[in-house]
Amino acid sequence: MATVDLFDRITVEPGKCGGKPCIRGMRITVRRVLELLATYPGRVALLSEYPFFDPDDLQQALCYAAATVDDERGRPGEGRPSYRRA
Repeated sequence: MATVDLFDRITVEPGKCGGKPCIRGMRITVRRVLELLATYPGRVALLSEYPFFDPDDLQQALCYAAATVDDERGRPGEGRPSYRRA
């Protein structure tokens, strides 16, 4: 199990979750954690629903996402599909 530099709670395993970054070797991807953070009313509610998460797991998922987002891509109207409904 490999951990990503500076993110000791983020692990990448080729045979697990398609090699996507996960939290502490669990089969929960960073993306899923971000989705949960976006939909829950707060971290307290999320942590009570998912007691196996630690507050540091959530923080590292956010930091990892911020560190890996490509600022040069993804601006609206610049060659990427729009997610607006017709």
